[in-house]
Amino acid sequence: MELKTKYQYTYFIYPYEIKQTKYNEYIKQILKNKKFKVIFWNQQKNIELYTHFLPTIKKCLFQNFEFNQEKIKNFEHFNIYMQSTALSKEYCTMFEYNIEEQIQGKNGESNGIFFKIQRIKLICFNTGICFLLIKTNIEDSTKFSDVIDFNYKFRDINSNLKNLKQFENIKLQSNTFSDVKNLNEFIEEIIGKKVVTKDLDIDLNRFLTFSYVCIEEDNWNSEKKFSNIESEYLKYANILPSSYKSNFSKDSLEIVSKWDYIKIGIIKSGVMLICSGIDTYNYTKLPVTFENEYLYTYILTLYEKIYLKRLEKELKQKGQEKRLRKEFIDFTKDIWIQEITNDDIGSILYEKLKKVCELNKIYEYIKDKYDLVYKELNIDKQIKINKFISIALIISLVINIINFIILMRLK
Repeated sequence: MELKTKYQYTYFIYPYEIKQTKYNEYIKQILKNKKFKVIFWNQQKNIELYTHFLPTIKKCLFQNFEFNQEKIKNFEHFNIYMQSTALSKEYCTMFEYNIEEQIQGKNGESNGIFFKIQRIKLICFNTGICFLLIKTNIEDSTKFSDVIDFNYKFRDINSNLKNLKQFENIKLQSNTFSDVKNLNEFIEEIIGKKVVTKDLDIDLNRFLTFSYVCIEEDNWNSEKKFSNIESEYLKYANILPSSYKSNFSKDSLEIVSKWDYIKIGIIKSGVMLICSGIDTYNYTKLPVTFENEYLYTYILTLYEKIYLKRLEKELKQKGQEKRLRKEFIDFTKDIWIQEITNDDIGSILYEKLKKVCELNKIYEYIKDKYDLVYKELNIDKQIKINKFISIALIISLVINIINFIILMRLK
């Protein structure tokens, strides 16, 4: 019996980095694009998001929760230069892209996987680390295998190494983007030429995947166990094609499974949730929680990883040690040592994400490096002081000898 989906969507996430000295200019360019609007969070409308994160992390991710209507109105009256300057001072700024009305129907096509782009968002940190998020959902198909194949193929859509013919069976339904190539050009236009992420060992040719699927309860219930569909789930969780036949290794897969009919799989290249429609919560409240509280937890983890990798890279540069040490201490104080939520599942998810992304390993490596550099700086400083003292002593000795000779001649 083929697995059927009840509801599904996938976010494709593209991390990139703008040079910090160009960040203000980049924000200005985004503001000039009239289709992008700054996201201002409303406490009442986003109460679950507001209460999920603890104050320190909330201030980092959603600082404009503190913007009241008057402050927003004043901001909107600023010119673009003033707006970009103000936003550049915010730790994190988010933008929503206005997508034109979706095209319905297949335009005479009968084969392929049809999908819509529901949302496009930008999340920009003032360190220059940014994320492009594209939310998609498959149209006119309830096959779980189509979700598996779509996620597998779409994540490589921005690759320069791939031939577009591989995506001919993926059909885009949107007035904004006529085809995959058009979407690829849009991504390049948004990211621009200021990207420096390639220096941080991050794959620029592949999207990260954040996917939700609720399958029909007939496939997974009290009588039909998860083990019956596990092989299909492992393809989905590992972002493999539906035709994949080899044995699966679970070594690189972390699973959050604190519910009877929900499982969240985490690998280095994505987060995939599967649930059963046996529980109404799974296809009503859970999809909203997953693309808000859990999505931003994932973004925060990715941000930490990229930021730490950047510090690791910059540590190799000479003359920047004091600045980098201060940045590392500020990062540790503002984010690293902070609990992000009091929610049990949210905390478990965050720890699993950190484990898969090897954040603790990267952090400890950099900490040891910084300690070593700091000690070396102190040693160099002490050597310079000792040299200064030695020179001063020699000069003093020479002066004393000269004075002694002068005194002897006077006698």
